[in-house]
Amino acid sequence: MRLQTVVRDCLFLNWALPVERLPAPPEPLRYELHAGPDGPSAFVSAVLFRQEGMHLPSLPLPRLSYSQCNVRAYVFDGDDEPAVWLWRELVPAWVVPAARLLGGQPASAASFDYPRPSREPNLPSWSWRVQAGERRLEVRAERGAAAPLEKPSFPSWNGLVESLRQRSRGYAISGSKGSSGSGLQRVAASHPSVPVWPLRIDLTDTSLVASSAPGSAPGSLALPRLHSAWLCPEIPLVFDLAPMPVALTLPNQVPAPG
Repeated sequence: MRLQTVVRDCLFLNWALPVERLPAPPEPLRYELHAGPDGPSAFVSAVLFRQEGMHLPSLPLPRLSYSQCNVRAYVFDGDDEPAVWLWRELVPAWVVPAARLLGGQPASAASFDYPRPSREPNLPSWSWRVQAGERRLEVRAERGAAAPLEKPSFPSWNGLVESLRQRSRGYAISGSKGSSGSGLQRVAASHPSVPVWPLRIDLTDTSLVASSAPGSAPGSLALPRLHSAWLCPEIPLVFDLAPMPVALTLPNQVPAPG
């Protein structure tokens, strides 16, 4: 299934976590490792955005627009291609049935309160809020370079952005977790070069992200200081959904730190 959309006001929040604190990815995925301050680390991001006009390219109507948040880890796939492993995909409740039945995505319901920085670029700051049950992600951001990056370090800011953003493949667990019908759903997408705004971030609640790791107990993922953040005002996307016959084995819970 091929879909076309425009992603508006796409906010990336990135953390680098010691890999021993993360759940083992399903085969054939493996974490993309970097030299962190406490040993090998892998990146995890929360990505908040608004889908606008999503539709089948052959059909101008219907077009769907809605807010979304996903939590992802950065991996290599079985072809050694850089990819993302989607831990959690949050959408409005009315989108969940279509995302699960038609797209095979592991979507769940949340409520959203998003700003529109691309329409109001001169505001001093913007605030985002996502809530799923009792868990929240609350963010305030303003334009401007953040403090110097901690490890993992990259040769340049653009190198960091391109490394995390330019991922043409995404994988999500489909089916019932642990069932014989479970497998990976692959999303292949084009990622054109677009303007990127560096941001300074104030996080007031990250409990939603801390409870998003597959197989984890609620809130068991201890997040370090935010590594980096930016916003893409507009990203035109074309993506394909395809199932993969891969059996999955996931841990019962995230390993304890250390």
